[in-house]
Amino acid sequence: MPQGARNIIRSNDSPSLWNLTLSPGWTDQESEALRLAVMKFGIGNWAKIRECQVLPYKTNAQLNLQLQRLLGQQSTAEFAGLHIDPKVIGAKNAKIQGPSIRRKNNCIVNTGNALTKQELKAKVLHNKQQYEIPESEWSTIELPKIENVGTFAHDVYTAN
Repeated sequence: MPQGARNIIRSNDSPSLWNLTLSPGWTDQESEALRLAVMKFGIGNWAKIRECQVLPYKTNAQLNLQLQRLLGQQSTAEFAGLHIDPKVIGAKNAKIQGPSIRRKNNCIVNTGNALTKQELKAKVLHNKQQYEIPESEWSTIELPKIENVGTFAHDVYTAN
């Protein structure tokens, strides 16, 4: 692990920040666990997701950023609290093209004015009707327990 004043593990750090493999970050298993967790608990319900200990070593910021990648868009507000499959939205967003569409890291970014509270509420309602999974499905989702995030990073993080 890097040494020095700037390289201090803080309580909100994730071991994956210190992962020294060639491709650090999220594994397919971790992404799938997050996908299932947001389907079960709802978009943005980080407290419940962290309570269930499915990805205990990830911070809220890391969970949110990965969710943006799964959704294929920067803003998650129009899905707040909804039990949806982020990959469904991600597949839809991947097909959106045009000169007015701006992307950063393959995610659609907001351009133009912010939505009013009424506009946002209308979008959430529309998305609920269009994409929300029935409670009979999301309430029975079994979440995996991710035991290891990479031998080196996990060992260093838990050794202290």
